[in-house]
Amino acid sequence: MPQRPEAVIFDIGNVLIEWHPERYFDTVMPPADRARMFASVDLHAMNDRIDRGGDFRAIIAETARANPAFADKIMHWHDHWLDLASPAIPRSVALSRALRREGITTCILSNIGRDTYDLAATRYPFLAEFDRHYLSGHMGVIKPEAEIYEMVEADCGLPPDRLLFTDDRADNIAAAAARGWQTHLFQSSEGWADALVRHGLLSFETASEEP
Repeated sequence: MPQRPEAVIFDIGNVLIEWHPERYFDTVMPPADRARMFASVDLHAMNDRIDRGGDFRAIIAETARANPAFADKIMHWHDHWLDLASPAIPRSVALSRALRREGITTCILSNIGRDTYDLAATRYPFLAEFDRHYLSGHMGVIKPEAEIYEMVEADCGLPPDRLLFTDDRADNIAAAAARGWQTHLFQSSEGWADALVRHGLLSFETASEEP
Protein backbone atom coordinates (compact mmCIF):
# COMPACT_ATOMS: atom_id res chain seq x y z
CA MET A 1 0.00 0.00 0.00
CA PRO A 2 1.52 3.38 -0.97
CA GLN A 3 2.47 5.73 1.82
CA ARG A 4 0.20 8.74 2.31
CA PRO A 5 1.94 11.67 0.62
CA GLU A 6 3.28 14.44 2.82
CA ALA A 7 3.74 16.96 0.01
CA VAL A 8 1.91 17.50 -3.26
CA ILE A 9 3.86 18.95 -6.17
CA PHE A 10 2.15 20.72 -9.07
CA ASP A 11 3.48 21.53 -12.50
CA ILE A 12 2.32 24.94 -13.80
CA GLY A 13 1.76 24.55 -17.56
CA ASN A 14 -1.50 22.74 -18.36
CA VAL A 15 -1.99 21.92 -14.68
CA LEU A 16 -2.48 25.35 -13.08
CA ILE A 17 -2.36 27.53 -16.21
CA GLU A 18 -3.11 26.53 -19.78
CA TRP A 19 -0.06 26.57 -22.07
CA HIS A 20 -0.83 26.19 -25.77
CA PRO A 21 1.45 28.45 -27.87
CA GLU A 22 0.13 27.03 -31.14
CA ARG A 23 -3.39 28.03 -30.14
CA TYR A 24 -2.28 31.61 -29.52
CA PHE A 25 -0.44 31.88 -32.83
CA ASP A 26 -3.49 30.57 -34.69
CA THR A 27 -5.23 33.77 -33.55
CA VAL A 28 -2.58 36.12 -34.97
CA MET A 29 -1.70 34.41 -38.26
CA PRO A 30 -3.34 31.94 -40.65
CA PRO A 31 -3.11 28.44 -39.14
CA ALA A 32 -1.30 27.15 -42.25
CA ASP A 33 1.37 29.83 -41.78
CA ARG A 34 1.60 29.01 -38.10
CA ALA A 35 2.14 25.35 -38.95
CA ARG A 36 4.94 26.31 -41.36
CA MET A 37 6.58 28.50 -38.73
CA PHE A 38 6.55 25.78 -36.09
CA ALA A 39 7.84 23.25 -38.63
CA SER A 40 10.67 25.58 -39.69
CA VAL A 41 11.67 26.98 -36.30
CA ASP A 42 11.99 24.87 -33.17
CA LEU A 43 10.26 27.34 -30.88
CA HIS A 44 9.86 24.81 -28.11
CA ALA A 45 13.63 24.24 -28.08
CA MET A 46 14.01 28.02 -27.91
CA ASN A 47 11.71 28.02 -24.90
CA ASP A 48 13.74 25.24 -23.26
CA ARG A 49 16.75 27.58 -23.30
CA ILE A 50 14.70 30.19 -21.48
CA ASP A 51 13.45 27.58 -19.02
CA ARG A 52 17.08 26.68 -18.23
CA GLY A 53 17.67 30.25 -17.09
CA GLY A 54 18.62 31.95 -20.35
CA ASP A 55 17.78 35.57 -21.05
CA PHE A 56 14.12 35.77 -22.06
CA ARG A 57 14.28 38.63 -24.55
CA ALA A 58 17.78 37.96 -25.89
CA ILE A 59 17.06 34.33 -26.80
CA ILE A 60 13.82 35.18 -28.59
CA ALA A 61 15.38 38.13 -30.41
CA GLU A 62 18.27 35.90 -31.52
CA THR A 63 15.81 33.33 -32.86
CA ALA A 64 13.84 36.05 -34.67
CA ARG A 65 16.99 37.40 -36.36
CA ALA A 66 17.93 33.89 -37.48
CA ASN A 67 14.48 33.40 -39.05
CA PRO A 68 13.60 36.69 -40.79
CA ALA A 69 10.58 35.24 -42.60
CA PHE A 70 8.87 34.83 -39.24
CA ALA A 71 10.74 37.41 -37.17
CA ASP A 72 7.81 39.62 -36.20
CA LYS A 73 5.67 36.66 -35.14
CA ILE A 74 8.50 35.04 -33.18
CA MET A 75 8.79 38.23 -31.12
CA HIS A 76 5.21 37.66 -30.01
CA TRP A 77 6.63 34.88 -27.79
CA HIS A 78 8.21 37.68 -25.78
CA ASP A 79 5.79 40.55 -26.25
CA HIS A 80 2.60 38.53 -25.70
CA TRP A 81 3.86 35.77 -23.41
CA LEU A 82 0.97 36.16 -20.98
CA ASP A 83 -1.42 35.47 -23.84
CA LEU A 84 0.41 32.20 -24.53
CA ALA A 85 0.14 31.27 -20.83
CA SER A 86 -3.60 31.71 -20.42
CA PRO A 87 -6.06 31.20 -18.82
CA ALA A 88 -5.74 29.78 -15.31
CA ILE A 89 -7.32 26.39 -14.54
CA PRO A 90 -9.61 27.34 -11.63
CA ARG A 91 -10.40 23.83 -10.40
CA SER A 92 -6.71 23.00 -10.04
CA VAL A 93 -6.14 26.22 -8.11
CA ALA A 94 -9.06 25.35 -5.83
CA LEU A 95 -7.62 21.88 -5.20
CA SER A 96 -4.25 23.36 -4.23
CA ARG A 97 -6.00 25.62 -1.73
CA ALA A 98 -8.05 22.74 -0.35
CA LEU A 99 -4.85 20.78 0.26
CA ARG A 100 -3.32 23.65 2.20
CA ARG A 101 -6.46 23.96 4.33
CA GLU A 102 -5.92 20.30 5.21
CA GLY A 103 -2.36 21.07 6.30
CA ILE A 104 -0.71 19.44 3.28
CA THR A 105 2.47 21.04 1.95
CA THR A 106 2.08 22.14 -1.65
CA CYS A 107 4.92 22.86 -4.05
CA ILE A 108 5.47 23.90 -7.65
CA LEU A 109 7.96 22.10 -9.90
CA SER A 110 7.91 23.73 -13.30
CA ASN A 111 9.98 24.27 -16.41
CA ILE A 112 9.71 28.04 -16.53
CA GLY A 113 12.16 30.87 -16.99
CA ARG A 114 13.09 33.45 -14.41
CA ASP A 115 11.45 36.33 -16.25
CA THR A 116 8.48 34.29 -17.45
CA TYR A 117 7.68 33.16 -13.90
CA ASP A 118 7.79 36.77 -12.74
CA LEU A 119 5.41 37.68 -15.55
CA ALA A 120 3.06 34.83 -14.64
CA ALA A 121 3.07 35.89 -11.00
CA THR A 122 1.78 39.36 -11.95
CA ARG A 123 -1.35 37.87 -13.52
CA TYR A 124 -1.74 34.78 -11.34
CA PRO A 125 -1.15 35.75 -7.69
CA PHE A 126 -2.19 32.25 -6.55
CA LEU A 127 1.29 31.08 -7.58
CA ALA A 128 2.69 32.79 -4.48
CA GLU A 129 0.46 30.68 -2.23
CA PHE A 130 2.51 27.50 -2.64
CA ASP A 131 4.87 26.54 0.16
CA ARG A 132 7.89 25.86 -2.06
CA HIS A 133 8.79 26.81 -5.61
CA TYR A 134 11.13 24.70 -7.72
CA LEU A 135 11.59 26.69 -10.91
CA SER A 136 13.91 25.45 -13.63
CA GLY A 137 15.04 28.95 -14.58
CA HIS A 138 16.55 29.40 -11.14
CA MET A 139 17.76 25.80 -10.83
CA GLY A 140 19.52 25.68 -14.20
CA VAL A 141 18.10 22.28 -15.13
CA ILE A 142 14.79 21.16 -16.61
CA LYS A 143 12.43 18.21 -16.38
CA PRO A 144 12.72 15.34 -17.17
CA GLU A 145 16.45 15.43 -16.29
CA ALA A 146 17.13 13.47 -13.11
CA GLU A 147 19.05 16.29 -11.45
CA ILE A 148 16.01 18.50 -11.01
CA TYR A 149 14.18 15.78 -9.09
CA GLU A 150 17.28 15.16 -6.97
CA MET A 151 17.39 18.86 -6.11
CA VAL A 152 13.75 18.81 -5.01
CA GLU A 153 14.35 15.79 -2.78
CA ALA A 154 17.42 17.37 -1.19
CA ASP A 155 15.59 20.62 -0.47
CA CYS A 156 12.29 19.29 0.84
CA GLY A 157 13.86 16.60 3.01
CA LEU A 158 11.10 14.05 2.38
CA PRO A 159 11.53 10.48 1.11
CA PRO A 160 10.58 10.15 -2.57
CA ASP A 161 7.61 7.91 -1.75
CA ARG A 162 6.07 10.72 0.33
CA LEU A 163 5.92 13.05 -2.67
CA LEU A 164 2.91 13.15 -4.99
CA PHE A 165 3.61 14.88 -8.30
CA THR A 166 1.27 15.83 -11.12
CA ASP A 167 2.38 16.92 -14.57
CA ASP A 168 0.76 16.82 -18.01
CA ARG A 169 3.81 15.29 -19.73
CA ALA A 170 4.34 11.55 -19.55
CA ASP A 171 8.15 11.87 -19.75
CA ASN A 172 8.25 14.15 -16.72
CA ILE A 173 6.01 11.76 -14.80
CA ALA A 174 8.10 8.74 -15.78
CA ALA A 175 11.28 10.41 -14.56
CA ALA A 176 9.72 11.16 -11.18
CA ALA A 177 8.25 7.66 -10.87
CA ALA A 178 11.67 6.17 -11.61
CA ARG A 179 12.94 7.90 -8.47
CA GLY A 180 10.12 6.45 -6.37
CA TRP A 181 7.80 9.46 -6.36
CA GLN A 182 4.06 8.89 -6.40
CA THR A 183 2.72 10.39 -9.60
CA HIS A 184 -0.41 11.36 -11.51
CA LEU A 185 -0.44 12.16 -15.22
CA PHE A 186 -2.63 15.26 -15.39
CA GLN A 187 -5.31 15.10 -18.06
CA SER A 188 -8.10 17.02 -16.34
CA SER A 189 -8.82 18.72 -13.03
CA GLU A 190 -11.55 16.16 -12.39
CA GLY A 191 -9.10 13.29 -12.72
CA TRP A 192 -6.64 15.08 -10.42
CA ALA A 193 -9.38 15.60 -7.83
CA ASP A 194 -10.18 11.88 -7.93
CA ALA A 195 -6.49 11.06 -7.45
CA LEU A 196 -6.25 13.29 -4.38
CA VAL A 197 -9.23 11.48 -2.88
CA ARG A 198 -7.69 8.06 -3.64
CA HIS A 199 -4.48 9.13 -1.92
CA GLY A 200 -6.43 10.05 1.20
CA LEU A 201 -5.56 13.75 1.01
CA LEU A 202 -9.03 15.19 0.39
CA SER A 203 -12.52 13.95 1.06
CA PHE A 204 -14.86 13.44 -1.89
CA GLU A 205 -16.90 16.44 -0.71
CA THR A 206 -13.89 18.75 -0.39
CA ALA A 207 -12.44 17.68 -3.73
CA SER A 208 -15.83 18.28 -5.39
CA GLU A 209 -16.18 21.88 -4.22
CA GLU A 210 -16.54 24.39 -7.04
CA PRO A 211 -13.81 27.04 -7.43
